[in-house]
Amino acid sequence: MAISAFVVKVPAAEPLVGDLRCRYDATVALGVPAHVTVLVPFMDPALITPEVLEHARQALNRTPSFVFSLGKVGRFPETAYLAPEPAAPFIEMTLALADAFPDFPPYGGEHEGVIPHLSVAHGKALDADAAVAELEAHLLASGAVHANCTEVTLIENSSGRWQDMHVFRLPPATQA
Repeated sequence: MAISAFVVKVPAAEPLVGDLRCRYDATVALGVPAHVTVLVPFMDPALITPEVLEHARQALNRTPSFVFSLGKVGRFPETAYLAPEPAAPFIEMTLALADAFPDFPPYGGEHEGVIPHLSVAHGKALDADAAVAELEAHLLASGAVHANCTEVTLIENSSGRWQDMHVFRLPPATQA
């Protein structure tokens, strides 16, 4: 089944998480870079029209560009992840898209609430345990990853590999 998703790519995290993701996250082999998911699953790419893209742009424009860091390790039962701080802008974008497209709740409505995260290991609890230990050691040695969120990318998988479909630039942050 063809699918799409909104993500914030985090190339600055690749040196920290790239090797772990290659070992413990099968989506790497499908072309998925280090990212924080904003909304998945989204609609079949064949159904995404210019009107859908405009509606998504309007929803995402509610959140201005922001700076975030990845310095804390988190866990779901079978997943190890880095938690972005602040989390609020990611949650705002997710809720704005879910409000704009009510047929596409975050994670298909399987989970209560929204917990932004950059998955590093996914699928097996033992792999997640190993990834947590390595992540914590790497963070202790190198410190947190710092990144700017200036855009959200709509990626799609209609061919068996994830590819960029559209990039939404976020409005600039206002200076106080």
